[in-house]
Amino acid sequence: MPVISSTKDVEKLTLTFVAEFAAAPDRIWQVWADPRQLERWWGPPTWPATFERHDFTVGGDSRYYMTGPEGQKARAWWTVTAIEAPHRLEFTNGFADDNGEPLDPTDVFRTVVTLEATTDGTRMTTVEVFAHADQMERLIGMGMDEGVSLAMGQIDGLLADAD
Repeated sequence: MPVISSTKDVEKLTLTFVAEFAAAPDRIWQVWADPRQLERWWGPPTWPATFERHDFTVGGDSRYYMTGPEGQKARAWWTVTAIEAPHRLEFTNGFADDNGEPLDPTDVFRTVVTLEATTDGTRMTTVEVFAHADQMERLIGMGMDEGVSLAMGQIDGLLADAD
């Protein structure tokens, strides 16, 4: 599995994932930039994602839903706040209503992704930055730690398919 560590820091209100891949940063960047590739890994295996919109530019919005095993849909959104291709991506995100719009614009958290070249490929560090402790505990309680790890575990298969 590509996730080599997952660290919860209650004082900093962060959940950090470190994953390594046998591909260059440019290639890993594409799994974020291309919505069809993103769909193949963003949700955990039992909750695949469908991106209805993915404007991968600063200020751009993404709207997606994940479909659960019983057909239920969990909707969410992103707004990209920073891009430094192919090394850094930042976005705010949260839950969405049936139209893909934010349920509660004040209940957001920030995601910071950095890609660093290694001798064997790329180290991807993803930091989830929560607004407050209650939000952090709620999302971790919903299975965020395990879900993100499982989702990132699908990237190797995506990379192998592209070879």
